[in-house]
This record gives sequence, structure tokens and C-alpha cells, in this order.
Amino acid sequence: MIKITLPDGSVREYEKGTSAMQVAQSISEGLARNVLSAKVNGEVWDSMRPIDEDSTVQLLTWNDKEGKKTFWHSSAHLMAEALEAVYPGIKLGTGPAIENGFYYDVDAGDQKISTDDFKKIENKMLELARQKNDFVRQDISRAEALKFFQDKGDEYKIELIEKRGEDEALTLYTQGNFVDLCRGPHMPNTSKIKAVKLMKVAGAYWQGDDTRNQMTRIYGISFPKNKELTEYLHMLEEAKKRDHRKLGKEMELFMFSEKVGAGLPIWLPKGTALRTRLEDFLKKEQIKRGYKPVITPHIAKKELYITSGHYEKYGEDSFQPIHTPRDGEEFLLKPMNCPHHCEVFGNRPRSYKELPLRIAEFGTVYRYEQTGELHGLTRVRGFTQDDAHIFCTPDQVKAEFLDVLDLTLHVLKKFSYENVTAQISLRDPNNKEKYIGSDELWDKAERAIIEATQEVGLETITELGEAAFYGPKLDFMVKDALGRSWQLGTIQVDYTLPERFELEYVGADNEKHRPVMIHRAPFGSMERFMGVLIEHCGGKFPLWLAPEQFAILPLSDKYNEYAYKVQDTLALHDIRGIIDTRTESIGKKIRDNEVKKIPFMLIVGEKEQEAGTVGVRKQGEGDVGAMALDDFVKYFQEQL
Repeated sequence: MIKITLPDGSVREYEKGTSAMQVAQSISEGLARNVLSAKVNGEVWDSMRPIDEDSTVQLLTWNDKEGKKTFWHSSAHLMAEALEAVYPGIKLGTGPAIENGFYYDVDAGDQKISTDDFKKIENKMLELARQKNDFVRQDISRAEALKFFQDKGDEYKIELIEKRGEDEALTLYTQGNFVDLCRGPHMPNTSKIKAVKLMKVAGAYWQGDDTRNQMTRIYGISFPKNKELTEYLHMLEEAKKRDHRKLGKEMELFMFSEKVGAGLPIWLPKGTALRTRLEDFLKKEQIKRGYKPVITPHIAKKELYITSGHYEKYGEDSFQPIHTPRDGEEFLLKPMNCPHHCEVFGNRPRSYKELPLRIAEFGTVYRYEQTGELHGLTRVRGFTQDDAHIFCTPDQVKAEFLDVLDLTLHVLKKFSYENVTAQISLRDPNNKEKYIGSDELWDKAERAIIEATQEVGLETITELGEAAFYGPKLDFMVKDALGRSWQLGTIQVDYTLPERFELEYVGADNEKHRPVMIHRAPFGSMERFMGVLIEHCGGKFPLWLAPEQFAILPLSDKYNEYAYKVQDTLALHDIRGIIDTRTESIGKKIRDNEVKKIPFMLIVGEKEQEAGTVGVRKQGEGDVGAMALDDFVKYFQEQL
């Protein structure tokens, strides 16, 4: 018999070799029908795979992130099976699940695959899905796998196998007559796939190497219900309207320049004003909580990042060394702010009486992201983090963590992110060499995060293997107005960097001690936060944040002077805006300013000038009516 521990802490006994699916069936047949895979001792397995030892088991359904990933990975195999049927002789590369759906890289030879072919591929996928073929896992030796794919003539699979060790065991997955080299896991059978939509076709170099063959990459998405596909496609249409790249251009917030370089945004005046207000908001909150601002350089000697461990872990993703012309020194564009802040702490001797020391910086950092991974503001090469690092004693960690937690939730609530889940990102227990620092220090850090979230009753999910290389973290996942999930703020507990930098403080016992370091960034990065916020708001920012809170629209040049008087009066009440003096019709001015998402339009003509009023139009609502200036000020302030 073996003991199975479920997420609620309950323990059940089963015969050795029982599968997660059988565990589910012993609980409820309804639950079993929804199980796609299972997390066994932190690793995602096929639900039908036998469990031979005492284990923790979490049953995964469509409602779980890993469940969706299993569903979409299985759908990629189904698409590959359909492609082999529709395009005889096609060669298969790799086909993973991605954030929303899946793709498969294929070599179609002389056969061209275009969007015109999508319908017949989708129909074939659904036909195969209805066959209810089981996904069957088979352990196989490297030699057996090579022979299988050599007989099939699948050169790409052969190359993948040849990269594996001589004695390495591999796995094949079969559904129906289709066989693929794959680690898995997969869901029980194909019948769960009820709705399929192929999204796009693109070119992709084999294994990301631009010296190799260009494959055809086909993207798709699938669902267990047709209704969910319909809702997803509707959401995509809404997302197009809210795309921050489109709105950012229309609203003149930011731009990119080929001469400056991909992934390096330039903030235009309106976007700069918006971003500055965001920074000012957080700076005020930080001052209330005892943070001290610092400024550090955009470059540093390579040795700094060797000391911190960042060069070893992220050197390939950093902009490569800048060599000084005479001294032969190597510098890097700053990929992280934390090593610089360690230097700030170590600048002079510290006493326990100074702790906690909270230092903050809106620090710009640079990471080399591949061109194909760049996406507007949400994936860039240069970005500014609302970074802060708290150096504290071990017995201060929990209180400081709770204070940062309170600040982060306050920030997210300010921008109407009500649906917040915190992801506790821990080490991968099966791959500890990815991380630096001792098990003892990691255990302390992980325990501090878990206890703090429990104390405030925060809804959390736990992800193994998602920790930073130097410590566990708490990532804040929010849902936007379209129900999409985004990762924004983060808090990390770090016992390791103080060790690497040999940071010390003198304790009450007159002995030297090592501080604990808490990393935190409530926004995450200014660029990503603003990109997500633009789409969440559809460009209609909270009134206090809007770059321009009003546009005054004179009916003709004769009323420009009165328009300037209105602008000056509103400025006295800290209400900011512009005057649209273009010689266009009032209808065109209204349409253009609607597109720019300006909250209020104030129409002024002869009647308004004589009465000392303005005709008020509210974004998205239309005409509100004429108001005296004092009344508009009061009305405006009520909207804040």
C-alpha cells in the first residue's frame, strides 16, 4: 500500500501502482471526468501513470494552469496527426503548449500551408478527436527511438534523439496511429477536445538557429467546449480594440524608432506626463513608509554581476561587455538594480539601529530579448523598475514582508485590479543546482513568504521551479477588464545576495551579523505596467492619471481668447488640459478628441462666452449640458 496526500492535507491509502485517475475516481466520478493530468510530488504526470511510492498528488483540470497546458500540449499532438493525414510526407519538428494554445513547427517541403488551409486541418483534428483515442505513454531506449524515426524518415526527431545521452531513456506517446517523441504529459484521450481554431501561420528557424532550415509554425488554440472558443474569439476582438500599441500611437503616448533600436521605447510628452504621475504616486507612498531614494548608474563593471551571480545566470541575456578604450575594463549595461543597492548598504559600517534600511530607485535596466519575443511595452529590452530593497534583521523579515504586501495590494487596488491572486514561486526540489544559496537559507525564505500570505488571508497558488535563482518570490497575478491574467508586482526574500556581497551589521550583542534582503517592485516595470493598464482601461485612464483631463473646443477663432481664460481658471484648481484651436468643424474636433480618450470636452462659443459657461461633454457619455465654471470644477472634483 502507498499513502497519497491530497492538497487539503488528507491522506488516503491505495495499492501500489494506483494512478491519479483512479484516485480521482475514488473521490468522485464527476471529478474523474474532468481530470486532465496530475501533479505528483510537484511534477506534472499523465493521470493514468502508475504511482509506486508515497506521494503528494494534486488533480489537475481545465481550471488549473498546468491542466490547460496539458490540454494544449495534447492538442498540438492532435494537430500534428491531422497534418500528417492532410499533407503526406510532412516532417515534424516540435510542438509545445504556450501561454494561450499551442504550435507545431513542421517542414512541409514543397507543400505550402496557408490560412486558406486552416478549415480542412481543423475539421480533420475534430474528426480525429471524436475517435476518442487514448494517449499512451511508452518508455523506450535511445537506440529503439532512433530506429523508429529512422524507419519513418523523420530527420528532425532523429536530430533531437542524437543530442540525448547514450543511456538516456526516452518516451513516445501514441494516439491512434500517430506516434511522437515527447516527454509528456498528456490528457487521457482525444475526445476532450471539442473546439479548435488555428490562429496563424509563420516562419520559424529550426531550433531558433537562423543558419538552419526555416520551418512552418502553425499556431492554434482548443477548448473543451464550443462556448469557450466563442468567448475567446470575442475577447480577442475586444483585445484588438484595446491593444496598447494601437492606443499608444493614437493617444501619442510612446513610440519606437528603428534608428534607436527594437524594444527601446521612447516616451512622448503625454506618455511622459502619465508615467511621471505614476512614479509620483508611488514615491509619495514610499516616503510615508520610510523609503530612502537612491540613483545608480546605467552601467557597471562586469565583476559586480559576477559577484551577484547575475552574470552566470543571465549573462547570455545581457547586453554583452562594453570595453573601455584604454584601461581594458569590461562594463555591462545594468541588467538588475539589486547589486548596486548591495553596494549602497556596504558603503559604510551599519548598526542594527539603522535597520530596516529601505532604499528605492526607479532604475532603468537592460536585458537582451530576442527580436521575435518583443511586444510593445510588455516585452522590451530597456525598462524601468520601481525597485526597492529592504535590508533587515532576520526577526524583522515577516513584518517588512507584510508591509510590502500591504503596499503592493494598495497599488493594485488604486488601478481597479480587484481580482488579484498571489503566486508563491518556490524552488524546483528536483533541480536545486539552478539556484544559489544553502537549503537552510532557502527554507527560511520560503517559510517567511508562506506564513505572511496566510496571515493576511491572501488567495495564493504555489508554483515549484518559478523562484528567482537567489530566492523565492511572491508574484502578483491580476485579471484585466477582459479577464486576461497578467503578472505585475513582485516581492522576493533573499538570504543569498547579502552572503555574496559579505554585507554585515553590528547587532545589539556587538557581534557582526548578516542582513536579510527583501526585493520588491509593486508595478514590476513601468513599461509593462503601463502597457497592461492601457489595455485594462481601454485608454480611459482614471481621471487623476489622465495626461489631459479636458480639451476646450472653440466653435471658431473668435472664441480662442475665452478658451484661454477657461484654461487658466481650471489650472488654478489643478485641472489640466489643452485647447483645440484647429480650423476644423466642431464635429471633427469632437471625434478626434474622443479617439484620444480625453475625459472631458468643453465647448465654447458665443453663448458660453456671454454667460461665462462651458458646454460639457463626457468621454463615452456625450453631452452633459452647460455649466458655470465653478459648477464644472465641483463636478470634476466629484469624479476624482
